[in-house]
Amino acid sequence: MLSQILVPMDDSEHAGHALAYALDNHPDAEVTVLHVIGVPSMMMGESVGLALEEDFDEAAAERAQPVFERAREVAAERDRTVDTIVGVGHPVRNVLDRAADYDAIVLGAHGEDWSRATRQFLVGNVAEAVSKRSPTPVTIVR
Repeated sequence: MLSQILVPMDDSEHAGHALAYALDNHPDAEVTVLHVIGVPSMMMGESVGLALEEDFDEAAAERAQPVFERAREVAAERDRTVDTIVGVGHPVRNVLDRAADYDAIVLGAHGEDWSRATRQFLVGNVAEAVSKRSPTPVTIVR
């Protein structure tokens, strides 16, 4: 029986389905939602602004709030609660760095870029990398 599940989540529909799956299929497990904010660089758009914030951690937490609000809504619909974690950096690295602390990882097949170039693939880059390298069992939800 699983007691601790990590659900990486972004704004995508697939991430919401993954959270619902984890909550519905593991009613006794504690579920933690991880939202990763990218490392500030010239190539990472909105996250560049984090580098200019007076309090980086507070700004990252603020940017994660819409995802966490959605996660709490999905959990509340099932009379459940979720814990939340804000990660900073590369999504795959963040998930893999935490993997050993959980019994399982449940993630969506595609992230928020599903409507773009990754559309033709069955599994998105993050889901594929995590499933190949995780020391913890991974469930990918479509």
